Amino acid sequence: MSSVCHLLLLLLLPAVAAQTYRWGPCPCPKVQPNFELQKYLGRWYEIAKLPASFERGKCIEANYDLRKDGTIQVINKQFYKGKVRAVEGTAVVQDLHDMSKLGVSFSYFSPYGQYWVLSTDYASLSVVYSCTDVLRVFHVEFAWILGRSRFLPAETIRYAEELLTSEGINLAPMTFTDQTGCKDEQ
Repeated sequence: MSSVCHLLLLLLLPAVAAQTYRWGPCPCPKVQPNFELQKYLGRWYEIAKLPASFERGKCIEANYDLRKDGTIQVINKQFYKGKVRAVEGTAVVQDLHDMSKLGVSFSYFSPYGQYWVLSTDYASLSVVYSCTDVLRVFHVEFAWILGRSRFLPAETIRYAEELLTSEGINLAPMTFTDQTGCKDEQ
């Protein structure tokens, strides 16, 4: 069994090379109490993130809008290699008792990945966490600091970083997103 796990791990490592992975199962951080989805909808700009292979550009933003069927349309945009690139996905509330734990998918064939809102004031800041457990041997994690504007005050970013750190999330690989030279029509 041990050799099978090691072989599986070696085969999966290239898939997570541009991500943040850690040994053991996913942690379970505290999420935003009394989350209000309607107040959360709209445009958020990425301020900082743990590495994600699907986000390599600049001017990264996400726009959330409620569909008639109750799902949430997610449109992520970034400026990469001279072009605005957009991808559309779907978010769903996975537990009506804990509205801050959403699931997001960008493909009809892929399962919903975690999108947990750890903290938000709805007007300026959102701190989001996602984790995928791989056989409880290791996990791949993502974290985002989002703002309603392209730039946040240093003390707001510090608050978000301290919150993530207090939940045991390693921010050493976190990078800031370039939000300079962005056009509002993106």
